[in-house]
Amino acid sequence: YLKISKLALAFAIIHSKPPGKSSKEYTEYLAKTVSKQDFGWKWKVEVLEAEVLRLRQELLLNRISPRFCLENRKQDASAETLLGRESINPTSYSSQLEDSGCDVCNDSAFDSLGIASDFHQSEHNVNTSEHWLERVPPLNLCHSSKEQSLTAPVQFLQRLLEIRKLSEGGILQADFSELENDSFTIWNSMSQLLDGLTVFYNSPKFPAPSFLTEGVSVLISLITDTKLSNHVLKKCFKKMEEFKKNLIAIILRDRSVNRFQALRSVSETLALLGRNNILRNSLISLLLPEVRQFAEQLLQAHQVQSVYDITQYENIFLLCMILEQLLQNETQESNISSSDYGGEEKIKFLENLDQIILHLSDEFPLFSLYLWRVSVLLNSGQMQ
Repeated sequence: YLKISKLALAFAIIHSKPPGKSSKEYTEYLAKTVSKQDFGWKWKVEVLEAEVLRLRQELLLNRISPRFCLENRKQDASAETLLGRESINPTSYSSQLEDSGCDVCNDSAFDSLGIASDFHQSEHNVNTSEHWLERVPPLNLCHSSKEQSLTAPVQFLQRLLEIRKLSEGGILQADFSELENDSFTIWNSMSQLLDGLTVFYNSPKFPAPSFLTEGVSVLISLITDTKLSNHVLKKCFKKMEEFKKNLIAIILRDRSVNRFQALRSVSETLALLGRNNILRNSLISLLLPEVRQFAEQLLQAHQVQSVYDITQYENIFLLCMILEQLLQNETQESNISSSDYGGEEKIKFLENLDQIILHLSDEFPLFSLYLWRVSVLLNSGQMQ
Protein backbone atom coordinates (compact mmCIF):
# COMPACT_ATOMS: atom_id res chain seq x y z
CA TYR A 1 0.00 0.00 0.00
CA LEU A 2 2.87 2.35 0.84
CA LYS A 3 4.59 1.70 -2.52
CA ILE A 4 1.36 2.27 -4.41
CA SER A 5 0.76 5.51 -2.50
CA LYS A 6 4.24 6.79 -3.29
CA LEU A 7 3.83 5.90 -6.95
CA ALA A 8 0.43 7.63 -7.11
CA LEU A 9 1.90 10.76 -5.45
CA ALA A 10 4.76 10.80 -7.97
CA PHE A 11 2.32 10.60 -10.91
CA ALA A 12 0.15 13.33 -9.40
CA ILE A 13 3.16 15.64 -9.02
CA ILE A 14 4.29 14.99 -12.59
CA HIS A 15 0.83 15.62 -14.07
CA SER A 16 0.14 18.73 -12.02
CA LYS A 17 3.51 20.48 -12.32
CA PRO A 18 3.30 23.93 -13.93
CA PRO A 19 4.99 24.52 -17.30
CA GLY A 20 8.59 25.62 -17.11
CA LYS A 21 9.35 23.63 -13.96
CA SER A 22 10.92 20.23 -13.72
CA SER A 23 9.40 17.50 -11.57
CA LYS A 24 12.31 17.84 -9.12
CA GLU A 25 11.89 21.61 -8.73
CA TYR A 26 8.15 21.26 -8.26
CA THR A 27 8.64 18.50 -5.68
CA GLU A 28 11.06 20.70 -3.71
CA TYR A 29 8.58 23.58 -3.88
CA LEU A 30 5.78 21.38 -2.54
CA ALA A 31 8.05 20.04 0.23
CA LYS A 32 8.87 23.59 1.38
CA THR A 33 5.19 24.54 1.37
CA VAL A 34 4.22 21.50 3.42
CA SER A 35 7.08 22.08 5.89
CA LYS A 36 5.88 25.65 6.47
CA GLN A 37 2.40 24.34 7.16
CA ASP A 38 3.84 21.73 9.52
CA PHE A 39 5.68 24.48 11.41
CA GLY A 40 2.45 26.41 11.80
CA TRP A 41 0.64 23.34 13.03
CA LYS A 42 3.44 22.56 15.49
CA TRP A 43 3.16 26.06 16.93
CA LYS A 44 -0.62 25.69 17.25
CA VAL A 45 -0.16 22.30 18.95
CA GLU A 46 2.31 23.81 21.45
CA VAL A 47 -0.13 26.59 22.30
CA LEU A 48 -2.95 24.10 22.77
CA GLU A 49 -0.78 21.82 24.90
CA ALA A 50 0.15 24.80 27.07
CA GLU A 51 -3.52 25.69 27.47
CA VAL A 52 -4.37 22.09 28.38
CA LEU A 53 -1.64 22.09 31.02
CA ARG A 54 -2.89 25.40 32.42
CA LEU A 55 -6.42 24.02 32.73
CA ARG A 56 -5.15 20.84 34.37
CA GLN A 57 -3.13 22.90 36.83
CA GLU A 58 -6.16 24.99 37.76
CA LEU A 59 -8.29 21.87 38.07
CA LEU A 60 -5.73 20.22 40.35
CA LEU A 61 -5.52 23.31 42.57
CA ASN A 62 -9.31 23.45 42.70
CA ARG A 63 -9.46 19.81 43.82
CA ILE A 64 -6.88 20.41 46.52
CA SER A 65 -8.56 23.56 47.87
CA PRO A 66 -11.69 24.96 46.15
CA ARG A 67 -11.82 28.00 48.41
CA PHE A 68 -8.29 29.06 47.42
CA CYS A 69 -9.22 29.13 43.73
CA LEU A 70 -12.44 31.00 44.48
CA GLU A 71 -10.57 33.72 46.38
CA ASN A 72 -7.89 33.95 43.69
CA ARG A 73 -10.40 35.00 41.04
CA LYS A 74 -10.82 38.26 42.95
CA GLN A 75 -7.16 39.21 43.08
CA ASP A 76 -5.29 41.54 40.74
CA ALA A 77 -3.50 39.89 37.79
CA SER A 78 -0.37 41.97 38.42
CA ALA A 79 0.06 40.95 42.08
CA GLU A 80 3.40 39.50 43.17
CA THR A 81 3.94 36.59 45.51
CA LEU A 82 5.77 36.82 48.80
CA LEU A 83 7.19 33.33 48.49
CA GLY A 84 10.31 34.21 46.49
CA ARG A 85 11.31 36.93 48.93
CA GLU A 86 11.07 34.55 51.87
CA SER A 87 13.45 32.01 50.40
CA ILE A 88 16.21 33.68 48.39
CA ASN A 89 17.34 37.28 48.37
CA PRO A 90 17.40 38.25 44.66
CA THR A 91 19.58 41.28 45.34
CA SER A 92 22.40 39.33 46.95
CA TYR A 93 22.04 36.54 44.39
CA SER A 94 22.37 38.95 41.46
CA SER A 95 25.24 40.84 43.03
CA GLN A 96 27.26 37.62 43.19
CA LEU A 97 26.89 37.13 39.45
CA GLU A 98 27.87 40.73 38.72
CA ASP A 99 31.33 40.14 40.19
CA SER A 100 34.19 39.37 37.83
CA GLY A 101 34.65 36.00 39.54
CA CYS A 102 38.30 35.27 39.93
CA ASP A 103 38.22 33.70 43.41
CA VAL A 104 36.94 30.15 43.42
CA CYS A 105 38.99 28.83 46.29
CA ASN A 106 37.72 31.35 48.80
CA ASP A 107 35.70 30.07 51.73
CA SER A 108 33.21 32.86 51.09
CA ALA A 109 32.09 31.06 47.96
CA PHE A 110 29.49 29.24 49.99
CA ASP A 111 28.65 31.96 52.51
CA SER A 112 25.35 32.52 50.78
CA LEU A 113 24.37 28.95 51.56
CA GLY A 114 23.34 30.27 54.93
CA ILE A 115 20.18 31.55 53.28
CA ALA A 116 19.11 27.97 52.77
CA SER A 117 18.14 27.77 56.42
CA ASP A 118 15.26 30.05 55.58
CA PHE A 119 13.65 27.22 53.66
CA HIS A 120 13.16 25.29 56.90
CA GLN A 121 11.34 28.12 58.65
CA SER A 122 7.55 28.22 58.28
CA GLU A 123 5.49 31.32 58.85
CA HIS A 124 2.50 30.70 61.10
CA ASN A 125 1.28 34.28 61.30
CA VAL A 126 -2.41 34.20 60.44
CA ASN A 127 -2.60 37.86 59.53
CA THR A 128 0.22 37.47 57.02
CA SER A 129 -1.39 34.35 55.58
CA GLU A 130 -4.63 36.18 54.88
CA HIS A 131 -2.82 38.62 52.61
CA TRP A 132 -1.20 35.83 50.55
CA LEU A 133 -4.46 35.11 48.81
CA GLU A 134 -4.38 38.61 47.38
CA ARG A 135 -0.78 38.42 46.19
CA VAL A 136 -0.60 35.14 44.29
CA PRO A 137 -0.17 35.70 40.53
CA PRO A 138 -2.68 34.11 38.14
CA LEU A 139 -1.65 31.13 36.04
CA ASN A 140 -0.45 32.17 32.60
CA LEU A 141 1.22 29.79 30.16
CA CYS A 142 1.17 31.91 26.99
CA HIS A 143 4.64 33.44 26.88
CA SER A 144 6.71 34.37 23.88
CA SER A 145 10.27 33.70 25.06
CA LYS A 146 12.09 30.87 26.79
CA GLU A 147 12.78 33.07 29.78
CA GLN A 148 9.14 34.00 30.17
CA SER A 149 7.99 30.41 29.70
CA LEU A 150 9.77 29.52 32.94
CA THR A 151 7.29 31.67 34.84
CA ALA A 152 4.40 29.32 33.96
CA PRO A 153 5.49 26.33 36.10
CA VAL A 154 6.84 28.72 38.74
CA GLN A 155 3.42 30.34 39.15
CA PHE A 156 1.65 26.99 39.48
CA LEU A 157 4.14 25.66 42.04
CA GLN A 158 4.03 28.94 43.94
CA ARG A 159 0.27 28.61 44.26
CA LEU A 160 0.68 25.03 45.45
CA LEU A 161 3.09 26.21 48.14
CA GLU A 162 0.75 29.03 49.12
CA ILE A 163 -2.07 26.54 49.67
CA ARG A 164 0.31 24.49 51.82
CA LYS A 165 1.22 27.48 53.98
CA LEU A 166 -2.37 28.68 54.30
CA SER A 167 -3.59 25.22 55.26
CA GLU A 168 -0.80 24.98 57.82
CA GLY A 169 -1.93 28.27 59.34
CA GLY A 170 -5.52 27.12 59.52
CA ILE A 171 -6.79 29.59 56.89
CA LEU A 172 -7.71 26.93 54.31
CA GLN A 173 -8.64 23.29 54.21
CA ALA A 174 -6.58 21.34 51.67
CA ASP A 175 -6.44 17.74 50.54
CA PHE A 176 -2.96 17.06 49.17
CA SER A 177 -3.79 13.41 48.50
CA GLU A 178 -5.15 14.72 45.18
CA LEU A 179 -1.54 15.07 44.03
CA GLU A 180 -1.36 11.28 43.80
CA ASN A 181 -4.21 11.22 41.28
CA ASP A 182 -2.61 13.58 38.74
CA SER A 183 1.01 12.63 38.12
CA PHE A 184 1.00 14.23 34.64
CA THR A 185 0.45 17.79 35.86
CA ILE A 186 3.09 17.62 38.60
CA TRP A 187 5.66 15.90 36.39
CA ASN A 188 5.09 18.27 33.45
CA SER A 189 5.28 21.38 35.61
CA MET A 190 8.47 20.22 37.35
CA SER A 191 10.01 19.20 34.01
CA GLN A 192 9.41 22.66 32.56
CA LEU A 193 10.95 24.27 35.64
CA LEU A 194 14.06 22.06 35.65
CA ASP A 195 14.55 22.33 31.88
CA GLY A 196 14.23 26.11 32.08
CA LEU A 197 16.83 26.34 34.84
CA THR A 198 19.17 24.07 32.87
CA VAL A 199 18.86 26.29 29.78
CA PHE A 200 19.84 29.35 31.83
CA TYR A 201 22.80 27.65 33.52
CA ASN A 202 24.10 26.51 30.13
CA SER A 203 24.17 30.13 28.89
CA PRO A 204 23.85 32.42 31.93
CA LYS A 205 23.15 36.13 31.74
CA PHE A 206 24.50 38.77 34.10
CA PRO A 207 23.07 39.86 36.41
CA ALA A 208 20.81 36.90 37.12
CA PRO A 209 17.23 37.67 36.01
CA SER A 210 14.45 37.63 38.56
CA PHE A 211 12.80 34.58 37.00
CA LEU A 212 15.90 32.53 37.89
CA THR A 213 15.84 33.45 41.57
CA GLU A 214 12.12 32.77 41.70
CA GLY A 215 12.59 29.42 39.97
CA VAL A 216 15.35 28.31 42.36
CA SER A 217 13.32 29.59 45.31
CA VAL A 218 10.23 27.59 44.33
CA LEU A 219 12.26 24.46 43.60
CA ILE A 220 14.03 24.46 46.96
CA SER A 221 10.88 25.38 48.88
CA LEU A 222 9.06 22.52 47.20
CA ILE A 223 11.62 19.81 47.93
CA THR A 224 12.14 20.96 51.54
CA ASP A 225 8.43 21.09 52.36
CA THR A 226 7.70 18.05 54.50
CA LYS A 227 4.22 17.46 53.10
CA LEU A 228 4.80 18.22 49.41
CA SER A 229 8.33 16.90 48.81
CA ASN A 230 7.35 13.22 49.01
CA HIS A 231 4.56 13.70 46.45
CA VAL A 232 6.85 15.57 44.07
CA LEU A 233 9.93 13.34 44.37
CA LYS A 234 7.83 10.20 43.94
CA LYS A 235 6.86 11.37 40.46
CA CYS A 236 9.89 13.44 39.48
CA PHE A 237 12.89 11.69 41.06
CA LYS A 238 14.36 10.61 37.70
CA LYS A 239 13.93 14.13 36.35
CA MET A 240 15.65 15.53 39.43
CA GLU A 241 18.52 13.07 38.92
CA GLU A 242 18.85 14.22 35.32
CA PHE A 243 18.86 17.84 36.47
CA LYS A 244 21.64 17.20 39.00
CA LYS A 245 23.73 15.35 36.39
CA ASN A 246 23.30 18.28 34.00
CA LEU A 247 24.49 20.76 36.62
CA ILE A 248 27.53 18.61 37.44
CA ALA A 249 28.36 18.35 33.73
CA ILE A 250 28.07 22.13 33.35
CA ILE A 251 30.58 22.63 36.17
CA LEU A 252 33.07 20.14 34.73
CA ARG A 253 32.99 21.22 31.09
CA ASP A 254 32.78 25.03 31.36
CA ARG A 255 35.92 26.57 29.89
CA SER A 256 34.95 30.22 29.58
CA VAL A 257 37.44 32.76 30.94
CA ASN A 258 35.10 34.51 33.38
CA ARG A 259 33.17 31.41 34.42
CA PHE A 260 33.60 31.28 38.17
CA GLN A 261 30.63 33.39 39.24
CA ALA A 262 28.31 31.51 36.89
CA LEU A 263 29.60 28.17 38.17
CA ARG A 264 29.22 29.37 41.74
CA SER A 265 25.50 29.88 41.18
CA VAL A 266 25.28 26.35 39.75
CA SER A 267 27.16 24.89 42.72
CA GLU A 268 24.97 26.77 45.18
CA THR A 269 21.86 25.32 43.55
CA LEU A 270 23.33 21.82 43.86
CA ALA A 271 24.16 22.39 47.51
CA LEU A 272 20.66 23.70 48.16
CA LEU A 273 19.20 20.56 46.59
CA GLY A 274 21.16 18.65 49.20
CA ARG A 275 18.90 20.12 51.87
CA ASN A 276 16.53 17.31 51.00
CA ASN A 277 17.79 14.06 52.58
CA ILE A 278 16.82 11.87 49.63
CA LEU A 279 18.37 14.19 47.06
CA ARG A 280 21.44 14.68 49.25
CA ASN A 281 22.18 10.97 49.34
CA SER A 282 21.83 10.56 45.59
CA LEU A 283 23.88 13.72 44.97
CA ILE A 284 26.72 12.41 47.14
CA SER A 285 26.62 9.18 45.13
CA LEU A 286 26.98 11.23 41.92
CA LEU A 287 29.83 13.41 43.21
CA LEU A 288 32.03 10.72 44.73
CA PRO A 289 32.90 8.92 41.46
CA GLU A 290 33.49 12.24 39.64
CA VAL A 291 36.04 13.42 42.21
CA ARG A 292 37.66 9.99 42.45
CA GLN A 293 37.95 9.65 38.66
CA PHE A 294 39.64 13.03 38.35
CA ALA A 295 42.03 12.17 41.19
CA GLU A 296 43.07 9.01 39.35
CA GLN A 297 43.54 10.89 36.08
CA LEU A 298 45.60 13.55 37.82
CA LEU A 299 47.78 10.90 39.49
CA GLN A 300 48.35 9.15 36.17
CA ALA A 301 49.32 12.42 34.48
CA HIS A 302 51.66 13.27 37.37
CA GLN A 303 53.40 9.89 37.28
CA VAL A 304 54.20 10.05 33.56
CA GLN A 305 54.83 13.81 33.69
CA SER A 306 52.17 14.52 31.07
CA VAL A 307 49.97 17.59 30.69
CA TYR A 308 46.76 17.61 32.71
CA ASP A 309 43.57 19.62 32.13
CA ILE A 310 44.13 22.79 34.19
CA THR A 311 40.59 24.05 33.53
CA GLN A 312 39.01 20.88 34.85
CA TYR A 313 41.42 21.01 37.78
CA GLU A 314 40.07 24.45 38.69
CA ASN A 315 36.45 23.37 38.23
CA ILE A 316 36.77 20.18 40.30
CA PHE A 317 37.22 22.26 43.45
CA LEU A 318 33.59 23.33 43.24
CA LEU A 319 32.52 19.69 43.31
CA CYS A 320 34.83 19.07 46.25
CA MET A 321 33.32 22.00 48.13
CA ILE A 322 29.78 20.76 47.48
CA LEU A 323 30.72 17.23 48.51
CA GLU A 324 32.31 18.41 51.74
CA GLN A 325 29.28 20.57 52.55
CA LEU A 326 26.87 17.68 51.97
CA LEU A 327 28.92 15.25 54.04
CA GLN A 328 29.11 17.74 56.90
CA ASN A 329 25.33 18.06 56.85
CA GLU A 330 25.12 14.27 56.72
CA THR A 331 27.25 13.71 59.79
CA GLN A 332 25.42 16.42 61.74
CA GLU A 333 22.09 14.61 61.32
CA SER A 334 22.32 11.48 63.41
CA ASN A 335 18.95 10.20 62.19
CA ILE A 336 20.33 9.62 58.68
CA SER A 337 22.34 6.48 58.07
CA SER A 338 25.60 6.98 56.20
CA SER A 339 24.92 3.84 54.18
CA ASP A 340 21.92 5.48 52.52
CA TYR A 341 23.97 7.31 49.93
CA GLY A 342 25.64 4.33 48.30
CA GLY A 343 28.10 1.99 49.99
CA GLU A 344 29.76 0.96 46.73
CA GLU A 345 30.62 4.55 45.75
CA LYS A 346 32.05 5.20 49.20
CA ILE A 347 34.17 2.03 49.17
CA LYS A 348 35.51 2.81 45.68
CA PHE A 349 36.29 6.37 46.68
CA LEU A 350 38.23 5.36 49.79
CA GLU A 351 40.09 2.48 48.12
CA ASN A 352 43.83 3.27 48.10
CA LEU A 353 42.95 6.95 48.60
CA ASP A 354 45.78 7.42 51.11
CA GLN A 355 48.31 6.42 48.44
CA ILE A 356 46.79 8.84 45.92
CA ILE A 357 46.92 11.67 48.46
CA LEU A 358 50.52 10.79 49.32
CA HIS A 359 51.66 10.96 45.69
CA LEU A 360 49.76 14.16 44.90
CA SER A 361 50.40 16.09 48.11
CA ASP A 362 53.68 17.72 46.99
CA GLU A 363 52.53 18.86 43.56
CA PHE A 364 48.83 19.45 44.33
CA PRO A 365 48.58 20.24 48.05
CA LEU A 366 45.19 21.98 47.96
CA PHE A 367 43.46 19.20 46.02
CA SER A 368 45.09 16.59 48.28
CA LEU A 369 43.78 18.48 51.31
CA TYR A 370 40.24 18.37 49.94
CA LEU A 371 40.55 14.63 49.27
CA TRP A 372 41.75 14.08 52.82
CA ARG A 373 38.93 16.15 54.32
CA VAL A 374 36.31 14.26 52.32
CA SER A 375 37.84 10.93 53.36
CA VAL A 376 37.74 11.98 57.03
CA LEU A 377 34.05 12.85 56.75
CA LEU A 378 33.29 9.55 55.03
CA ASN A 379 35.20 7.56 57.67
CA SER A 380 33.56 9.46 60.53
CA GLY A 381 30.14 8.68 59.10
CA GLN A 382 31.15 5.04 58.77
CA MET A 383 32.21 4.86 62.42
CA GLN A 384 28.83 6.21 63.52
